[in-house]
Amino acid sequence: MHPMLNIAVRAARQAGRIINRASLDLDTLAVARKQRNDFVTEVDRASEEAIIEVLRTAYPNHSILAEESGHDPKGAAGHPREAEHIWIIDPLDGTTNFIHGFPQYAVSIALMQKGVVTQAVVYDPSRDELFTASRGRGAYLNGRRIRVSKRIRIEESLIGTGFPFRKLDMLDGYLAMMRVVMERAAGLRRPGAAALDLAYVAAGRLDGFFELGLAPWDAAAGSLLITEAGGMVGNFGADGDYLFSEQIVAGTPKVFSGLIALLQRHVVAAEAAAASAAARSSAAAASAAARSSAAAKAPSAGETSNGDARRDPTRRAIRPIKKRVAAEPDAAA
Repeated sequence: MHPMLNIAVRAARQAGRIINRASLDLDTLAVARKQRNDFVTEVDRASEEAIIEVLRTAYPNHSILAEESGHDPKGAAGHPREAEHIWIIDPLDGTTNFIHGFPQYAVSIALMQKGVVTQAVVYDPSRDELFTASRGRGAYLNGRRIRVSKRIRIEESLIGTGFPFRKLDMLDGYLAMMRVVMERAAGLRRPGAAALDLAYVAAGRLDGFFELGLAPWDAAAGSLLITEAGGMVGNFGADGDYLFSEQIVAGTPKVFSGLIALLQRHVVAAEAAAASAAARSSAAAASAAARSSAAAKAPSAGETSNGDARRDPTRRAIRPIKKRVAAEPDAAA
């Protein structure tokens, strides 16, 4: 095993122990919402801290890109793909599954060097399944070599996917994509942990996979597992820019090309619909802000535009009338 992969395995197993202990008492788990349908727990944070501690101890000069703590660059590199060495970490992929006790979640750790993923670990702590790969050395499950399936036709294939839960404005387009795959494939599955789904493609359990909206930490390790297992990975344009484009398609070579052909026109429509929805949302927000600003500047009832009631001419006229009324009884006497 490559020395850097060995360190990543140690970090993944350390995180797995934290996750397994926490899974025994989910009712006491502290959960926070990052955004709609996107949760983080104290276990995510503790797992990430444990991984980073192991990696930093071994490689203090390496950069980090992690889901919870973000990008911690070392050296002059700005973008993660420019870094000499950068560890891409998802400490608990499938947090929503974990919160509900649904055993489909994993730790994902990848090492990228100058834009190329060279080491990968996906660890499923609930089943103690360790998927590993080093660039040019093959992919393994618990030390045994794995390969993608031999299926070549989508009609015979089991395909994995995920919903764009952070981008619901893409949902209609995504449902159209799912429909066209469901009409052709033997089956479509959405387990809810992309890193593990990609590992399953590498192991031949799934024949293909596609999703929009994934972050680099969701896909980095799984993508190397697939290529080292004889599969193919790309974006919906069939090129290699999938880690930072939020698009990924993967599978056996024939299934990969078949999915690209099926999905290309639908992803264009989905992205156009999302862009239109985002523009409408932005316009609505700007209009609301303008109305709020105008309301804040408008004078309240009974006040002039400068807000000084003492300068109100109506009030100045009232005072002398009151004085004359008060003086009338003396005049009558």
